[in-house]
Amino acid sequence: MRTGRREPHPNMIPVAEEPFRALLEAAPDAMVIVDDAGIIRLVNAQTEALFGYPRNELLGRPIEMLVPHRFRAQHPGHRLGYSTNQQVRPMGANLDLYGLRRDGAEFPVEISISPLQTPDGLLISAAVRDVSERKAAEARFRALLEAAPDAIVIVDDTGVIQLVNAQTEALFGYRREELLGRQVEILVPQRFHGHHPARRHGYVDNRRVRPMGAGLELYGLRRDGVEFPVEISLSPLETPEGTLVSAAIRDVSERKKAEAQLAELYEQQRHVALTLQRSLMGSPLPLPGMDTSSRYFPARQGPGVGGDWFDLIALGGGRMGVLIGDVMGRGLEAAAVMGQLRSASHALAKTGMPPWQLMRALDAVVSELPDQLVTCCYLVLDPDDSALTVCSAGHLPVLTVDPSGQVHRLPVDVSVPLGVGDVPHQETRLTVPPDSVLALYTDGLVETPTSDIELQIDALGTALEKAVADTACLERAADSVLTALLHEPQDYSDDVTLLLARMPPASVTAVSALLPAQPISVGEGRRFLRHTLRDWDCEDLADTACLLASELLSNSVRHACDPLRLRLRRTRDELHIEVCDGSPVLPRARTAAPDEESGRGLALLDQLASTWGTLLSEDGKIVWFSLPLSDAPASKTVTSANAPEQSRPGVRHPRQARDHGAGC
Repeated sequence: MRTGRREPHPNMIPVAEEPFRALLEAAPDAMVIVDDAGIIRLVNAQTEALFGYPRNELLGRPIEMLVPHRFRAQHPGHRLGYSTNQQVRPMGANLDLYGLRRDGAEFPVEISISPLQTPDGLLISAAVRDVSERKAAEARFRALLEAAPDAIVIVDDTGVIQLVNAQTEALFGYRREELLGRQVEILVPQRFHGHHPARRHGYVDNRRVRPMGAGLELYGLRRDGVEFPVEISLSPLETPEGTLVSAAIRDVSERKKAEAQLAELYEQQRHVALTLQRSLMGSPLPLPGMDTSSRYFPARQGPGVGGDWFDLIALGGGRMGVLIGDVMGRGLEAAAVMGQLRSASHALAKTGMPPWQLMRALDAVVSELPDQLVTCCYLVLDPDDSALTVCSAGHLPVLTVDPSGQVHRLPVDVSVPLGVGDVPHQETRLTVPPDSVLALYTDGLVETPTSDIELQIDALGTALEKAVADTACLERAADSVLTALLHEPQDYSDDVTLLLARMPPASVTAVSALLPAQPISVGEGRRFLRHTLRDWDCEDLADTACLLASELLSNSVRHACDPLRLRLRRTRDELHIEVCDGSPVLPRARTAAPDEESGRGLALLDQLASTWGTLLSEDGKIVWFSLPLSDAPASKTVTSANAPEQSRPGVRHPRQARDHGAGC
């Protein structure tokens, strides 16, 4: 009797649980349930849509109808093997699987299989997913991978190589199958194996994109054992199977070779530039009786040369000149300007020119140079008077550490840099206690892009105070200051110059006599001179000293005014004699006619004195000369060969002067 109710398919299993059917139809994947003989017992609507069969054409048919012909021969064996060792198999399970549509088209699928125990026996549920779009994307990814200009190596979080491209094979010399499944350390030199896994794990734990190179010196290892420099960029890849790491590897052997050649060429050029700079800068000789220490470091960035210079100048009569300057800018042009200014300043200082006048002369030189600015500071030290005369043209303040250990900035008027023009440069005369340490420096020591220069000068003062307190040696003090100020000693962005000088104590073998500007002073001066030389056991120099001193005194009596002073100083090697008067007019050399009595004074100085020179003083001028002691080697060096001499008509030769004044 027919009731109008549809009879079940003869091979279809009776399933009465409507909730189960609803769940099956709601599944996003095609669901195919087969028995242990491989006969399809149940499908859902997604199966009909995916394979193109109506449901009634699938039920009761063997599952192989959905498998491509090329796989049907071995498929029953795989199916029976699963029935024997039934377990849940995840979707795909690392297999390349394909389905067959009704129209004969193959398409890639992922299949997850689960066993179902029912009263009617074992059933197997297969969830089938079409992965055509993903496979197409993977194909595009692989094409891009193969087209990449760099070797691409993709590893999992344990360091096992999962994927490589053709460039990897060409670069490292391995076939692809020799790399897949191997640890990535196979491509790393043996000397790095010890710490490479730790770095690899560290990257996985803190994964981020690392740009190519990233400042590291990296090397790869070819199959033949040859190492080569590489750059590697790392990128994390999040996949359903976990985190993968993609490494783009580039051989930089040629670039490293070119960089080495460029570096060698750069060092050669830098060496030439530094050699030129040092030859222009010179190496000032230490001043006798004065403790100094200097440090100069050329910049390590850019051209490597600049315009810093310093100089130490013996001015005669125990006076000493200390000069420091900085040409603004870098490169050979700055070094060339520095060389001109150093030569000019040294020659001008040797003439006895006072600091303010020297600055005015240098200003005129710089003003003729296009677009140049120069800072400069010139100090004249007079140890016998514990005096210091300073003129600063825009330079950084001079620091001094007094004998009590306190640091001060010298209270000096600072004018504009050289090259501005039409601005007077004022000099300042100060009293500085003996044993005070003076510190002169350029901006490379205290100027940084991120700090205030005033704070850095204060830091220099603190470092200087500590260094001088810790040691009496200026060499060690200079090293200590540089260590405190320069945190990256091999990365100077500007030239660094530091000059330390200790104010010498007044000479214990120095005497002077004040004389009126009258003819009688010539004889008085000779008697004072001869008496002093007798006390100093220098009587062998008395005749020469009296001859030259008489000539200078006679000239001062005739052409100068009070105050007139005769000063004698004895050092380890020389006897210094100077005559000071109130006239600012310097002596001028001239040639005397055969019948003239005057005009021969400077010729006598040239012939008999080892050195001589002139200096302008606050009260007038100083003319000085030196004679070597009998146990010291004679050195004929005229420091003021072109120093002008005042004409002296009517002044008698010293032999005649003795007839008109008190004799020695």
